[in-house]
Amino acid sequence: MNGPSVSDRATGARTPLTRDQILGFWAAWAGWTLDGMDSVIYALVLAPALTELLPRSGVTPTAAHVGMYGSTLFALFLFGWGLSAVWGPIADRFGRSRVLAFTVLVYAVFTGIAALSQSVWQLALFRLLTGIGIGGEWALAGTYVAEAWPEDRRKMGAGYLQTGYYAGFFLAAALNYTIGARFGWRAMFLAGAVPVTLAITILARIKEPERWRKAEGPTHIHRRPIAEIFDRAHLRRTLVNASLVTVAIIGLWAAAVYEPTAVIALARKAGMGPHDATRMASFATGVLSIGTILGCLALPPLAGRFGRRPVLAGYFLGMGTTIALGFGVVFYLPDALGPFIAMLFVLGFFGGSFTMFSLWLPEQYATRVRATAFAFTTSAGRFVGAGVNFLLGWFVAKTGTLGIPVACTSIAFFLGVLVLPFAIETRGKPLPE
Repeated sequence: MNGPSVSDRATGARTPLTRDQILGFWAAWAGWTLDGMDSVIYALVLAPALTELLPRSGVTPTAAHVGMYGSTLFALFLFGWGLSAVWGPIADRFGRSRVLAFTVLVYAVFTGIAALSQSVWQLALFRLLTGIGIGGEWALAGTYVAEAWPEDRRKMGAGYLQTGYYAGFFLAAALNYTIGARFGWRAMFLAGAVPVTLAITILARIKEPERWRKAEGPTHIHRRPIAEIFDRAHLRRTLVNASLVTVAIIGLWAAAVYEPTAVIALARKAGMGPHDATRMASFATGVLSIGTILGCLALPPLAGRFGRRPVLAGYFLGMGTTIALGFGVVFYLPDALGPFIAMLFVLGFFGGSFTMFSLWLPEQYATRVRATAFAFTTSAGRFVGAGVNFLLGWFVAKTGTLGIPVACTSIAFFLGVLVLPFAIETRGKPLPE
């Protein structure tokens, strides 16, 4: 059972977790960690990979071209993530855990195959297919934990789950510091495919959440979950939720994907060689990930005390301000490396805003359509994010610099604050059946 319905400020002993709930959480967490690792691997190897592949594709590997094609490939990755919305209806029909395991398999396979890329276009295709797997993992892991954990513990479960993605940042940074710095970018993609077999093994053993088993019945196959999340009762919340996730994607991902490249540029400016600059990028990514993990853990209790909308507004304002200052001002200081890395810690903390969606989205939809709603709202914004990254790549190539173009993405967060009053506040309410 999922335990008693209690408010966010419930008192007394917490409902103990069963063995299946613990095993299921760690399986979902491991998959989400490997997702995070995979996403950051591309950011970490962007410069060396494109420096090698662009000449093979008939393009001179200038800084402007690396920036432009890097943004294009990342846009295709986001497009693939957008296509991952298909996993939601499948999971509502066939179950959370088994579909979750398949999404892990998809992104693992294509991460490993990316190591064999012989041109920038091959790498682009493999990143597109990887994105389809990664996008499904977040929606299904978030849905699983929300449904499987007791009501009085699922809020912090969302925070714990989201730390996995940023633990993956740290793991990717550690791999780049050791394997990547020594063996190159192809070894990084291969490393990204190896440990996922453990997650698949565990995921194959976990049971479906009791909420889903109860909801699954004779009428299940006749449901139209996509139509339901756009009916009169759900249309506004679905559009608002998709808009808020889009805001987070535009700003945070632009900053995260260019962070290693920015650090490498600043390290080279400070006189470091390529090897030391790569390691400095790994260290900076570790700093970013630590800050984000702390932001993930802080968000659920803050949301329980002050509400979902005010807390997300605070995170959005913090993120927008930090990106604008970090990339628009600090990046251009004479001795920018140290201050820029310090800003990354703050940027990471407010990047914990993604935890809000793991906590908040499941609270707004019934079990029969929860995975569909989660998958759609977290995937639709990827198409917009893809378009923004195409524009960002053009802006980088036009200006010949990373800082100002990335700083401009902070505008999205301030617009997001204006959308928040239209969102539904669910503080103190149990997960719908």
